[in-house]
Amino acid sequence: MRPNDPVEHLIQLLAKLPGLGRRSARRAALRMLMAPETRMLPLADALRAAAEAVKPCSRCGNLDASDPCRICTEPDRDQGLICVVEGVGELWALERAHAHHGLYHVLGGTLSPLAGIGPEELSIAPLLERASLPGVREVILALPATVEGASTAHYLADRLRPLGVPVTRLAQGVPMGGALDVLDDGTLAAAFKARR
Repeated sequence: MRPNDPVEHLIQLLAKLPGLGRRSARRAALRMLMAPETRMLPLADALRAAAEAVKPCSRCGNLDASDPCRICTEPDRDQGLICVVEGVGELWALERAHAHHGLYHVLGGTLSPLAGIGPEELSIAPLLERASLPGVREVILALPATVEGASTAHYLADRLRPLGVPVTRLAQGVPMGGALDVLDDGTLAAAFKARR
């Protein structure tokens, strides 16, 4: 490849996107380059517009073009429920599933002493402020089923307890269509404990 080759540079940038390896990036670049006016230029305009307009919501941490975000200002939302998630991806997944009709709070990660992520690096203080507001009836911890997620959930439950707000966690266990004989022991134990 020639130095400063724009095609190679485009492929390298596309290959950095999640889910795209070098071969997929090459195919995507080829498709765009074959019709730049209808595929590439509109994409470039959309990328620039999103980069300039989208910012984290000052209330919940969601990414949106308005602040506060559309979820925080939606009048039909249950203002008494706050669902705590690790990141914006989890918030979007819950929205896509229509699983939660209250508010959200994005932590920005989970506690991980080995990675140098302590309570100060996460959005915990704003969560405590929000949870102490009148009308908040429940804080739902929708954190990953990992060691870091569990330790973060325990830490948050301890910090929220003095506020007198009930704290719940998402049930964990057998997925829809999951066969018991292929699940790991931890998943089976969690499913058995969370039975109802």
